[in-house]
Amino acid sequence: MDLGLQGRRAIVCAASKGLGAACATALAREGVLVTITGRTIETLEATARAIAQETGIDVGIAAGDIATEAGRVAAFAACPEPDILVNNAGGPPPGDFRDWERADWLRALDANMLAPIAMIKGAVDGMIGRRFGRIVNITSASVKSPIPQLGMSNGARAGLTGFVGGLARQVARHNVTINNLLPGPFVTDRLRTTMAASANQAGRSIEAEIAARAEQNPTGRFGDPEEFGRACAFLCSASAGYIVGQNILLDGGAFNATMG
Repeated sequence: MDLGLQGRRAIVCAASKGLGAACATALAREGVLVTITGRTIETLEATARAIAQETGIDVGIAAGDIATEAGRVAAFAACPEPDILVNNAGGPPPGDFRDWERADWLRALDANMLAPIAMIKGAVDGMIGRRFGRIVNITSASVKSPIPQLGMSNGARAGLTGFVGGLARQVARHNVTINNLLPGPFVTDRLRTTMAASANQAGRSIEAEIAARAEQNPTGRFGDPEEFGRACAFLCSASAGYIVGQNILLDGGAFNATMG
């Protein structure tokens, strides 16, 4: 299926590895001129080389923390007029809310709510002017089904979801869509981090804990980042202009509900 994206330009945030890298790769396979951001220049460069080698696309990089003003300035300097924006950032650490201070909450809000809003602000008017824009926010399945130990993520990402729900309906008439992709468990470094505490409690390795948890998913497995990337690429496609303000779960059916 031709997604109609050849020659479009994209910023994919926090894309040096994991789900962000998978999204950048999927877009590059469709001929999108991708710019990826990330905090570690060496990892970022290695990912850019790998994507370029596979796809033939010259991948741009913007080193910096997307949760900071400097990181966002670097992203738009590298790709001033994106047609596609994929917002992504590392989630805050798990824990007990009693242990979190105001500064912890502000960091979570900066990364998982305010930074995506700032990136949207920087991109959306140009998209409106060009009559094409696709914005995808990578949030979390916890927006629909909160995870107790990820309270900061639950709160910050839910705030972004509410904001996007209003804005998406305002810009849709200009062929600019904003949607959220809600990943459940995918095999990434982030998953290994969140599984560490439960693995320790169970007295087994992180890999054994992941395997045991995966068996409980309706699919009998956890997600492959590549399939997440493909879903993101479709939401960015020319054919997806009637998908507006949606929260799309990719969780193998773990969220059990008659209607999402």
